[in-house]
Amino acid sequence: MIAKTKEDFEALKESGRIVAKIRDELVRKTQPGITTKELDELAGKLFEEEGAISAPKSEYDFPGFTCISVGREVAHGIPGKREIKEGDLVNIDVSGSKNGYFADTGISFVVGDGNEELKQLCDVAKKAFEAGLAKAKPGSKKSGIGRAVFQTAREHDLTVIKNLTGHGIGHTIHGAPDHIFNYKAAWDDELLKEGMVIAFEPFISTFEEEVFQETDGWTYATEKSYVAQIEHTLILTKEGPIILTK
Repeated sequence: MIAKTKEDFEALKESGRIVAKIRDELVRKTQPGITTKELDELAGKLFEEEGAISAPKSEYDFPGFTCISVGREVAHGIPGKREIKEGDLVNIDVSGSKNGYFADTGISFVVGDGNEELKQLCDVAKKAFEAGLAKAKPGSKKSGIGRAVFQTAREHDLTVIKNLTGHGIGHTIHGAPDHIFNYKAAWDDELLKEGMVIAFEPFISTFEEEVFQETDGWTYATEKSYVAQIEHTLILTKEGPIILTK
């Protein structure tokens, strides 16, 4: 989507506010002993209170209002009976729409005091996001975002997941551009445009560079690696990107 009007900007900001609110509330509630299903049920209530709609449920008939991934699960984890434990690496991904405008956000974090190595992994994901954000300018090559993410990962002796990407968003949950890689692909020379709305989401990995889909048909996971993600929805402007889900 290319945001052009004041209506576009205001509606996108409202959808961004809602999914960010739900994300933050679920992070706050993620304590040892709670189940991922209990967290997801809270998200459902918050969507209803805001008059908004869960994107995975409405667009793809996903079995949850949100995607909650734990441990070596990386994305699209199905909420269920699993209890959160101290030290778990958790990813909460919230996407939704209101009045036909979509926003998408996610964050990985360690529950409680936890593992310092995993906390560092989450910190590097944030640094990679900031590095990529600095390249998110109209007129720049889209591949520059991925290059910055990959360089940040390598500086910390980490790598990236190459078969999960960011994407365009706006009037649909997934739109043009259909991919924003976490590395530089030489052929990927598309130029970023003024008003372009994107969901930018670096995935930083301890060593594996690809995920596989579990037998549930939804969850993406690794064999042995841990992965941290951070995702925000952005509008690209000449004055700099507007983060809608901060």
